[in-house]
Amino acid sequence: MIPYEEIRVPVAGGELAALRWPSPDPDAPVVVALHGITANALSWGAVARLLAGRATLVAPDLRGRAGSAGLPGPYGIAAHADDAAALAGALGRERVVLAGHSMGAFVAALAAVRHPGRFGPLVLVDGGFGFPAPTHLSADELLTAVIGPAMDRLSMTFPDRDAYRSFWRAHPAFGDGDWSPEVDAYIQRDLTGEEPALRSGCRLEAIRTDGGGLFQDEVLAAVHELPGPATLLWAERGLMDEEQGLYDESRLAAAGQPGTKVSAVRVEDVNHYTVLTGEKGAGRIADSLLRAALPR
Repeated sequence: MIPYEEIRVPVAGGELAALRWPSPDPDAPVVVALHGITANALSWGAVARLLAGRATLVAPDLRGRAGSAGLPGPYGIAAHADDAAALAGALGRERVVLAGHSMGAFVAALAAVRHPGRFGPLVLVDGGFGFPAPTHLSADELLTAVIGPAMDRLSMTFPDRDAYRSFWRAHPAFGDGDWSPEVDAYIQRDLTGEEPALRSGCRLEAIRTDGGGLFQDEVLAAVHELPGPATLLWAERGLMDEEQGLYDESRLAAAGQPGTKVSAVRVEDVNHYTVLTGEKGAGRIADSLLRAALPR
């Protein structure tokens, strides 16, 4: 792991917590990176390391998670998009590169549409293109369908940090070669409370609101209305390391990706988690971020 700074930025209702991995070069590009629905800023730790000081990476804990758990609602994709714009403005740089993983990719796309002057090119990681919600599912059934066992974790308690680590190490997305000190720090940042009743710091109201928000018309339309270019890095495998990932060529075609300003790139031998936290996936993301930062 490499050192980072903790910063706080004024947003509606309070302050947004963020982590900043600074470049030694004051003129280096700046990237704002947004995490997934039940994740936190440290999910970007491997990417920050592999950037190797060639860019400054700033990743917030989104409203209702980790260091920003105390921020009140309203939640939702639009609220996160506005928070991202406030963060970018506070950094004092014009048109920063914007990245997002999973739900964070939907937030990034909407932020670029709502605040086109704040952001330059986008890098979307296994998210951003969505589909209308099935009408036969309740709100919680829909959320479980979207994020699976991650929803169950939010209501669980753990006697100590080792138990939480064991819970995650048993997840099929993380094989022995996919676990790292960065992954461990990321999952531990999620915990709140005291032993023997540690629990996720994600606010359930925020998760429910955000999960439903992924199917709103404005959110689904955003990736088709981007003001500038974007790259989508999509993982070959899914949330549970299943062979079928969230996307493939046919699903992207059905979602209308061809003809948009988004170039889609398959990342082999990674799943929905390790496309961000694993060495191969994080390296591809770091390279894409640096290409996005090049003058156009």
